[in-house]
Parts: sequence; C-alpha cells; structure tokens
Amino acid sequence: MKIVFLDARTLGDIPNLVKLSELGEVVFYPDTQLDEVASRIEGAEVVITNKVKVVRQTMENSPSLKLICVAATGTNNVDLAAAKELGIQVKNVKGYSTDSVAQETMALLLALLNSTAYYDAYVKSGEYSKERMFTHLGRPYWELRGKRFGILGLGEIGRQVAQIAAAFGCEVVYYSASGQTYDVPYASLSLEEFLATCDVLSVHAPLNEHTDNLLTYERIAQMKPTALLLNTSRGGIVNEVDLVRALDDNLIAGAAIDVFTQEPIPASHPYLQLKNPEKLLLAPHIAWSSIEARIRLMDKVADNIQRYLEGK
Repeated sequence: MKIVFLDARTLGDIPNLVKLSELGEVVFYPDTQLDEVASRIEGAEVVITNKVKVVRQTMENSPSLKLICVAATGTNNVDLAAAKELGIQVKNVKGYSTDSVAQETMALLLALLNSTAYYDAYVKSGEYSKERMFTHLGRPYWELRGKRFGILGLGEIGRQVAQIAAAFGCEVVYYSASGQTYDVPYASLSLEEFLATCDVLSVHAPLNEHTDNLLTYERIAQMKPTALLLNTSRGGIVNEVDLVRALDDNLIAGAAIDVFTQEPIPASHPYLQLKNPEKLLLAPHIAWSSIEARIRLMDKVADNIQRYLEGK
C-alpha cells in the first residue's frame, strides 16, 4: 500500500513519523502546492494532508485513492461531498491539542497582560541598571483574580481554558454563538452582556455561519476599554481590519492573536501596521503545536490508517 504525506513539514521532527512506515510504503513531501497534488498522489491508496487541499478533480483522477487522513481537526481542505460520492473515506483527528491550545492561550494572555517582553527588554537594555529605585512601573498590570473571563465557544478547549481561568480566581462566563447550552458551573450570557462585562474575551469557537466575522468594530466597541481579546481558534471570527482600527482608537486595551484569515500573513497585513504595536501580541499559529500534541496527532493518524486496513 502506498501512503503519501503531502505536507509532512507541518508536523515537524517528531519521533513517531516512523509509524507510517510500518503500515505501507510512505512518501513524505515537506509541502505541496495545489497544482502538484494530482501527480504526487498517483498510485496512492492513502493520502495524508494537514492544510493541502484535495479537490474533486484530484479525487476523480486518482482511482487508487481510498482514504484521506486529515492531520488536523478541521476538514475544510477536503471536498467531502466528492469524497462521499466516490467512496473515499475521510478521517480527521480530534482532541489532540486541547492542553496545548489552552496552555498557549494563557501564555499569550499573561505575556500581554504583564508586558513580559517590555520588562525583559527594559532590564536587558541597561535602563534598569541606571535606576535608583528598586522597581520600574512603566506598564501597570492588573490581577486576574476577581475579573470576568469570557469564553466564546465552550467546547473541549474552551472548557479547559475555563478551568485554568477559574484556578486564577476568575469569574468564568461563556457565550455560545450557536445557542447551545452546557451543563457547566459557568453563566451563559447574551452577546451584548458578554461583550460589555468581560475583562478577558477568549475565542475558542469553530468558524461557521454563526461565528464568521462575529467580532467587528461595532461589537468590539461594546467591550470594556480595559478588556483584552484573545483568539487561538480561527482567524475569520475576528475582523482583522476592524480589530486594528479598534486598537488604534483605544476601544480595548490589547489583543493576542495566534490565527489569521490568511496563513502565513502577507507583509502588508493590517496587524503589522498598528500605530501602537505593543497593544497587539502575535504568534504564527502555534497554539496547537506542542511536542506532545504533534505526537498525539501522528499516533491518531496512524490509528486511522490501521483501522482502515482492518476494515473498521
């Protein structure tokens, strides 16, 4: 059996990639452009992709293709309708990055709230050595205890972030864009109350018809001027142009973003044009990618292939 991994570089150097070699003949490509997919999967029974698109025409021209393994949770890069029509199985992986995303969410929050990079640079610049006072209060910060921490999207990751926030002493609340309610000890708020009262707003919802372009300038304007906005979920949920405008207009105190509508972002992206860049903390879509999360992901991809071979 031939297995082709179209964008193996997205998982980095992890020890369990060798598991695939136990299942068949494997061809690893670091990355693949859309116009290269058809030729690269020729003769393959199994294709693994993280972000490379597998479209209808490619499937129709690949008679040997029986299984597409998405090395991620989202399956929007695969034409699911075409796969179903052609009898091609599509398997994704869920739950592998919960702890990783939750940890990075809180790391971004604390770095933003506590101005970690600023204080590190202050000491290393030599300015602290010139100071007569023992401390430096250049950028005040507030404690999380007693603050309202809002979760937008209370799925598995959202609930994990909620538990960590509660451990910091926050009052956790949530807003469900789909209207779903959960059996949790956190209050469910209307969008208006959620925006107006949260000190921290953390996005953990999928990108769908309920959340696409949800946080616009007008909605961000409803937030507290001291509030912080975090997004480690999907870029399209926050209107990027509007967020920059809101930060420049001092509508909120700051934001930390790990996901974007286009990845990688172009050099002309609005996030790179801020008047006060210290108000925005950026990461290159890394929240999912702890070493343990990537190992779990590869284990589950291999399990999906094994189950296919067993006819399950």
